[in-house]
Amino acid sequence: MGIAKILGIVLIAAGALGLLFGDFSFNKASHELKLGPLELSVTEKQTVPVPTWASLVAIAAGVGLLVFGGSKKG
Repeated sequence: MGIAKILGIVLIAAGALGLLFGDFSFNKASHELKLGPLELSVTEKQTVPVPTWASLVAIAAGVGLLVFGGSKKG
């Protein structure tokens, strides 16, 4: 299996996950305080929306790579 086909499968999977979930969240440590034995930290939950059009473009590009990515001329 060539690199184009593997990349195509990854793009299709990423696009499907983007359509399925619509956004992804992660925690970001923003502040940390160490004062002797006392340690305080603040984490912020950030959410990034995934546009529907980006998911559809990723799926289309993945299908294109699967169909045309491995073709050899000659």
